[in-house]
Amino acid sequence: MNTGDTAWILASSALVLLMTPGLAFFYGGMVRGKSVLNMMMMSFLAMAIIPILWVLYGYSIAFDDDLGGGLLGGFNLIGLKDMNMDTAFGTVPAYVFVAFQLMFAILTVALISGAIADRAKFGGWAVFVAIWVSVVYFPVAHWVFSFDGDKGFKGGWIANQLGAIDFAGGTAVHINAGAAGLALALVLGKRVGWKRDPMRPHNLPFVLLGAGLLWFGWYGFNAGSALGANGLAGLAFVNTTVATAAAILGWLLVEAIRDKKATSLGGASGAVAGLVAITPACGVLTPVGSIGLGITAGILCALAVGLKYKFGYDDSLDVVGVHLVGGLVGTLLIGFLASGDVGILYGGNLDQLGKQAVAAGAVLAYSFILTYIIGTVIDKTIGFRITEEDEVTGIDQVEHLETAYEFAGSGGGSHLTKGV
Repeated sequence: MNTGDTAWILASSALVLLMTPGLAFFYGGMVRGKSVLNMMMMSFLAMAIIPILWVLYGYSIAFDDDLGGGLLGGFNLIGLKDMNMDTAFGTVPAYVFVAFQLMFAILTVALISGAIADRAKFGGWAVFVAIWVSVVYFPVAHWVFSFDGDKGFKGGWIANQLGAIDFAGGTAVHINAGAAGLALALVLGKRVGWKRDPMRPHNLPFVLLGAGLLWFGWYGFNAGSALGANGLAGLAFVNTTVATAAAILGWLLVEAIRDKKATSLGGASGAVAGLVAITPACGVLTPVGSIGLGITAGILCALAVGLKYKFGYDDSLDVVGVHLVGGLVGTLLIGFLASGDVGILYGGNLDQLGKQAVAAGAVLAYSFILTYIIGTVIDKTIGFRITEEDEVTGIDQVEHLETAYEFAGSGGGSHLTKGV
C-alpha cells in the first residue's frame, strides 16, 4: 500500500461527498421558495440511507467476484466481512476504496431528485432511494467499475467483456441518473401550472454556490478515479478544468445568440454540463480534446433543456437535458476524441465508438425501464405524489412543517420548543 495514494483517495472521497451538499444548494436555489427545504432534504436523505445499504450489501453487489455473465457481484462481502485495516485494493486500503465508491452511489441517487422537484412525497422518495440504489445503481456500478483482477477475479461486462471506456461514471452515474429522472418525471406527471405559471429559481446565489461546490468536489470525482496520486490524476484534473470552462462558454454563447443575454443560471448550468461530459473521458483525452468536448457539451445541453417543452415531460431542474444528454455526449465523443489509437480522430479506430454506444444504450434502457416500474409501484401503493392542494400550498410546509424563510416576525425558534 502507498501512503500518498491513500491520502489522495481519502481526500477525494471527502470531495465527492461534498458534491451532494453542493447539489442540494444548486437544486435548492433553482426551485421556488416554498420548495427549497424539501429539495435540499432529498439530497440529504440520500446521504442518510445509502451508506447503510452500501455497507450491508451494496459494496458486495458492486465489487465482489462476478456471479456470471458480468451482471452482478456476489455476496461474499456482505457487511464488509473478512475486511480489515490490512486488506488492500491496489495501492490503497480496501476500506478507503469502499468509502470512495460509496460517495458515487450517494451522488447518483441525489441527482435524480431534480427531475421531480416540488411534487414528490418525502416518504415515497425514501422508499424509492432504497429500492433504486439496490436494483439499479449497485448492479450498474458492477458493470462499469468492477474490473477483472488476479487469481481469476471477474468483474462487470461493460468494463471487461465489452471494453467500453468510462473513467469516472458517465454511464453509471450521469446516464443512469438522467434516464431515471426522465422515467420518474413521466410517472409523477407535470407540476401544477407547468408552462402556465412562472417557476423561476428563487435564489440564484444558491445556484452559483452549488455549482462552485460541485466543481470543487468534482476533482475528487474525476482525478480521484485514477486511484493514485499520479500523472493520470493530473491529466484528469487538467481535463476537468478546461472542459468545464469551455462548456460555460458554449452555454453562454447559445444564450447570447438566442436570447441576447448571458445569464448566471446559464453559466452555472454550463459548468455542470461540462463536468458531466468530461467525467467518462477525462483519463483518455488530451487537454485540447477536452476543450472541444466541453464546448460541444455546453452547446448541446443548452439546446437540450428545451426538449421538455417540445415533448411534454416536466423535468423540473433539467436532469435530462444536463445529465442524460451530457453523459451521452461525453461517453460517445470518447469514440471520436480519445488519444492514441483508440478514437476516430487520432487513430482512425471505429470500434471504440460502437462499444461506447452499446454501453450508453444498455445503461439508459436498464435504468429507464426499472425506474419506471419502481416509481409506478410506489405510486400505486403508498403514493409518490403529493396532492394538488398541497403542491399549491408548498411542499416544505406540507411535508416538513417548516419554511425556508420567515417573514412574519423577527423572532426565532423551533417547532420542537413550542409550548415549552
